[in-house]
Amino acid sequence: MTGKQLKNSILQWAIQGKLVPQDPNDEPASVLLEKIRAEKARLVKEGKIKKDKNESIIFRGEDNSYYEKFADGKVVCIDEEIPFEIPESWEWCRINHLFLHTSGKQQSSNNKGNGTPQKFITTSNLYWGRFELNNVKVMNFTEDEVKNCSATKGDLLVCEGGAGYGRSAIWDKEYDICLQNHVHRLRPLIDGICEYVYYFIYLLKESNQLVSVGTAMPGLSANRLKGMLLPLPPYQEQCRIVSKLKEVFPYVERFSETEDALSRLNSEIRVCLKKSILQEAIQGKLVPQDPADEPASTLLERIKEEKQRLVKEGKLKKKDVTDSIIFKGDDNKYYEKKAKDTVCIDDEIQFEIPESWEWVRLSDVVQVNPKNDVPDNTLAAFIPMERIDATYLSSFTYLERKWGNIKSGFTHFADGDVAFAKITPCFQNRKSMILKGLPNGVGAGTTELKVLRPYADTIDREYLLFFLESSYFVEEATFKGTANQQRITSGYMENKLFPLPPLSEQRRISEKIKESYKRIGL
Repeated sequence: MTGKQLKNSILQWAIQGKLVPQDPNDEPASVLLEKIRAEKARLVKEGKIKKDKNESIIFRGEDNSYYEKFADGKVVCIDEEIPFEIPESWEWCRINHLFLHTSGKQQSSNNKGNGTPQKFITTSNLYWGRFELNNVKVMNFTEDEVKNCSATKGDLLVCEGGAGYGRSAIWDKEYDICLQNHVHRLRPLIDGICEYVYYFIYLLKESNQLVSVGTAMPGLSANRLKGMLLPLPPYQEQCRIVSKLKEVFPYVERFSETEDALSRLNSEIRVCLKKSILQEAIQGKLVPQDPADEPASTLLERIKEEKQRLVKEGKLKKKDVTDSIIFKGDDNKYYEKKAKDTVCIDDEIQFEIPESWEWVRLSDVVQVNPKNDVPDNTLAAFIPMERIDATYLSSFTYLERKWGNIKSGFTHFADGDVAFAKITPCFQNRKSMILKGLPNGVGAGTTELKVLRPYADTIDREYLLFFLESSYFVEEATFKGTANQQRITSGYMENKLFPLPPLSEQRRISEKIKESYKRIGL
């Protein structure tokens, strides 16, 4: 159970009469409602408020159903509104049975000239259980508006609109304050009932029971607020409930803070474990080597043969066949032989790899952004960047397009290709994937994708994907561009040193990574 769930459970027990015991000596809630009705009648008689034409009384009939009787004599069964049973000493009532409601004054350029300047609060000043008064605004209010659109100490204020609708707090200052029209004022007809009602509204909002009206601008209208059905305990029990909530909530907050810290720690541990697993994998430390495996040097020979075949078929340029050769010299240093030059690259080698592995440049063992040659009327996949999930072994959805419409101006790919986003923040978020299940095996997408196609059957696609997601590849990338849009620099990926294991070991590594990810909840 989360801290929020625990708090909501405690509040739910509170409003169902299960948090504190009932006391038979308490004056029942029915008497409290009679006192409130008497107070309202007095105010009507003195001309201080108007008679409520929609006044009602909720009662339980002889058939055990709940009914609401209105001032005009109409009686309606409200069983469908009653969410749970309450103790015998409690009563169901509406918010407007307990409070006098009003809203503040509307902000408008048309009303600046009337009245005198007054400070007023808006929904931006009203939070759960507190007020932020550092940015209080000023607007003209007439004497009548000051009287009708202001809060005094003890009033319960409720946000009407916006994402924070329902946010409530009791005005506790020694001075009155004017209100904007998006703030509801609930003035209690009897002192001391606001805190219990505050917790009731808080529970409804936090447990998604306070459903808003409107989608573009959600809100809590005056009629919906006044008509809210409330389980009302005896006054003395309300006090015990509020006291108990104030006693236990600090412990709930500490529980929530501890839970949040533990959640962050677990997340951080998983991130660290993932990095460690991938680093162990590309260093040859995740699975044991098998002397029966065909060494990686044999894969390089097959890649060379595949390139020569592609050159012969006109699918590859001759210059792409000339690969560099990376080897370890007699002085135990690493060198790279390119055409006529041999250069020491010891400063690029960050870790040792097993004897059966080979260091290579990534562009020497994969085709980068290869082209597809298919008929224009072929149905193919079109994948915008937003259709790619930045998660482990990223998934994607595609749109179907005719090849003739997407073959130009886009990056090509085919089933089995490995792709990654080269633009921030998608690159750091590991938007990388193995493309498969494409219609007719081909597709195209944004030029912000880098596509890698291994030569022949020499590189396991999942091993290549995990390499692209490793810290060694992602966190060492260099970028260029504006602060908002940066791309990995040209040549970073192509020139990146790639630790190439035997093919059988690549597959064992991929399976071990996936198995390890499951164990840590990835």
